[in-house]
Amino acid sequence: MTTSVPINHDFTSAHTGRQLESSFANIDWQAPWLCHLRQLNYLSTTIKKLSRSPDKQADSDSHINDNNQTDIIATVLNKALSQQSTVKDNGQISATTKPSADHHPHRLQFVSQDALPEGQGYEQFIGTIGKIPTRDNLHDLFNGSIWLTFPKTKALLNYHHMLEITNDKNEPNNRKNRGRVRDTITVFDENGAVLITSDTSIGKALIDFDWQNSLVKPRNSWDKPDAPSKDAKAAVYIFGHALLEQLIEPRKPLCAHSVVINVEPDFFRLSTAERLYYLDNKLSDYMDDLLSQDTVTPRQLAPLPILGVPYFWSENSEVSFYDDNFVFRSGRQRQK
Repeated sequence: MTTSVPINHDFTSAHTGRQLESSFANIDWQAPWLCHLRQLNYLSTTIKKLSRSPDKQADSDSHINDNNQTDIIATVLNKALSQQSTVKDNGQISATTKPSADHHPHRLQFVSQDALPEGQGYEQFIGTIGKIPTRDNLHDLFNGSIWLTFPKTKALLNYHHMLEITNDKNEPNNRKNRGRVRDTITVFDENGAVLITSDTSIGKALIDFDWQNSLVKPRNSWDKPDAPSKDAKAAVYIFGHALLEQLIEPRKPLCAHSVVINVEPDFFRLSTAERLYYLDNKLSDYMDDLLSQDTVTPRQLAPLPILGVPYFWSENSEVSFYDDNFVFRSGRQRQK
């Protein structure tokens, strides 16, 4: 499902003594919600090599703040980025920022958090020079992995962040709808998921909080993340990097904020790489349209209890899993 790449042994040997904290060792790289990440083989193997095992944590914790402990994740992500390319019409397409009226597109590069100048906004820094400030923590590892997987959509969200910030500066007394745009971006960026389906009834049922007709009854129509099927009719891909971080310790109440994208059945006949390229383009267009609406609000993102996605969690094979009204609620939209 993912492109296999050789491990750079010079890289790992160069980082001897520059290991990551023990929380990185807790990542289950075989988890179904990680199967879609680009460069998964490289990321998982390299992070495992650079992670402390729990039994070594006590001996190493005193060195976490050493100067040698910085910039590991940025280096790993840059290596993954350099080994990755998206092929279209026999050409190589590089991941870039979205151009704006004042700035040309820039190729992406992960850099140390320390590279962000004091007083400069995170989004502006990325949008104007293409450099993504990155810390050595789980949050930024998963943020970077989503940049690798959905680069066009991530760049689009960053572009809208910049646009709204500029508008706020130009019209400081007119912020009524500006906050809604940025709130929607942040909720989706941190906690988003995409339901992609060729059966419109599944997407409609999800939006209507109809868990039986979205997640339970059509279970056999759902794709298995570790064994994609050309006959599937629905699949979920996680976009939110904070959600991926939370799934290090899966909990039934974890809820994504999702969008529904309808596709033709042929989508599920594509390879994983082709699916992701197509989905990144579709999702970018979808979010561009959503964020351009004057009435946009995070409430337009449909709640999705993420462990209820078929084949994401072994316990949801039992119909009784969905009887938990605390998790699978009747729907706030009906409570207006």
